[in-house]
Amino acid sequence: MRQPRSTKPSVAENITNAIIARLEAGARPWVRPWRGAGHARGRRPLRSCGTPYRGINAIVLGMIADMAGFSSPYWMTYNHAQSLGGQVRKGERGTIAVLYKTCPPANNDDSRDKPDEENAVRLLRGYTVFSADQIDGLPERYRAAPAATTSDRIRELETFFERIPATVRHGGNEACYLPARDVVHMPHRAAFVDEDHWAGTFAHELAHWTGHGSRLARDLSGRFGSDAYAAEELIAELTAAIMGGELGTPVTHLDHHASYLDHWLRILRKDARAILTAAGHAEKAASHLLALGGRPTVADASADDEPQLQEAA
Repeated sequence: MRQPRSTKPSVAENITNAIIARLEAGARPWVRPWRGAGHARGRRPLRSCGTPYRGINAIVLGMIADMAGFSSPYWMTYNHAQSLGGQVRKGERGTIAVLYKTCPPANNDDSRDKPDEENAVRLLRGYTVFSADQIDGLPERYRAAPAATTSDRIRELETFFERIPATVRHGGNEACYLPARDVVHMPHRAAFVDEDHWAGTFAHELAHWTGHGSRLARDLSGRFGSDAYAAEELIAELTAAIMGGELGTPVTHLDHHASYLDHWLRILRKDARAILTAAGHAEKAASHLLALGGRPTVADASADDEPQLQEAA
């Protein structure tokens, strides 16, 4: 007899509902209004081994760090904290990170003529992690590091963007990417309020640039239909936020028009996995740009103590 479907929200639904709640409150949970490479406020969440979390995990753990005021960038499971000599403080609550588990291929008549990888099923699984700020007794390296100096950070940003081989036209008063011409338009750097506005805006437009057919060939029409344009803007925002975490730049100034927020809420309410899809595209775009700019990140993002799972990026 068929069992009734559980009414308990799925991992994806829980994550999506939390992000919807933040958007409805007028806050974009991927935005960080501060800077500081080497510090959680301005840096991607890290595993205990120093590997950055990717995709939706980078967004969710960053959101929780923001809300809770955590300063260390490191996160780990309860058991892993104990293996390092640490102990989660009594009363602390963990945060769900997500991974995909690939199940064996189906064994039925329809699947016999297909490669195993096409028959395999990817299931979303959650596991609980804690910020290093919630754990006593960890080695000192898991505490927040001091931020880089302003002059060093600006030189690093200049070098990073100069390495990306995009065609960029400077001038005017509008930042945009023109896909038909494959050209990024940026106002002159001096026109921006500060270096962070310049860097965040540049990252946003370069995120659009990665979607060109000669690069990541990002086609969202099949998944998002008439909402494809809004989904592309969401991906560009998430990409800039992920890059901001790597480069130590805040992204509060990025586009947050009410029309975009309305579109994003509609997308998320309609599809619980849409934010995971957008975050996955953003991770690919950010990784592409970071590699071009000489700041590659570790591609293999399996968790330290969950080697059989693959991170949802």
